[in-house]
Amino acid sequence: MMIPDDVFEQVLGATSGGRHRPTHTSTLPIPTVTPDIPKVYHQLSTDVGHKTLWVVCVLMGLSSLGFYAMAMRVPVQKRLFHIITAFITTIAFLSYYAMATGTGVSLHTTVLKESKLHVITEVVKRQVYWARYIDWCLTTPLLLLDLSLLAGLSGASILVLIFSDVVMILTGLFAAFSRNEGQGWGWYAFACIAFLNIVYQLGYKGRYAVANKDNKTKVFFGAISLFTLVLWTIYPIVWGVADGARKVNVDSEIIAYAVLDVLAKPVFGFWLLLTHDSMARTSPSVGGFWAHGLSTEGALRVGDGEEA
Repeated sequence: MMIPDDVFEQVLGATSGGRHRPTHTSTLPIPTVTPDIPKVYHQLSTDVGHKTLWVVCVLMGLSSLGFYAMAMRVPVQKRLFHIITAFITTIAFLSYYAMATGTGVSLHTTVLKESKLHVITEVVKRQVYWARYIDWCLTTPLLLLDLSLLAGLSGASILVLIFSDVVMILTGLFAAFSRNEGQGWGWYAFACIAFLNIVYQLGYKGRYAVANKDNKTKVFFGAISLFTLVLWTIYPIVWGVADGARKVNVDSEIIAYAVLDVLAKPVFGFWLLLTHDSMARTSPSVGGFWAHGLSTEGALRVGDGEEA
């Protein structure tokens, strides 16, 4: 509690008959409390990582143009795979443009150490390229849709597959922005569980569905699905040593993801479409609304009811 100075004056005046006694000011130093300043470690990208982002951005853009050109060379009934694949690299192009220009990146702080009194003693500030998670959340379901249509998976299996994929990406995003390491590894574990379901749906049920197709389609699906699953297995490993354990710098993380993205999107796309075009006789053809729009039969027309 703070006591006003005039109270002391009144007490002194009453005890000394109205005479004021001289006061003495203490020369002792005023005690101060110095807060514990935590150690801060910064992990930022350099010019190497920045150039890598621009290179991949250009590759994604050129691949998109190539896929759209390939789509124009086939009948509209055969363009489903072309359009889906072109959308994949187009989204990736926009994502890498955002990361290269500094729009799709944030500086995230993670607590490394705390004292017994829960005082933060060490933190790390690392760049997190959140634009790639938006990229993955949109492009990986499209990529799985390519493989699902190729194998002939049922609608129920496709829905479960895509749901598991979205859960995997979102939990990875939550892990990247966790406050401490314990939370991050918890979200990482959820992402790995979702990935195991993707492996089951695509690896087991996909092979079972494609068994009813011709031998060339079965061999092709087995090869390209295995290629995809191997690449996707490397992604969580990179996350674990980069964003998770922070054992590698941001530039190495950018380069690793860049190589994986190029293989999983443009290389995957050209492999899929070139093989698909060579199997034109056996590849599925989509007509109806996809090719011709709504027919006049059963369509709503304004004014028809007024003449009745």
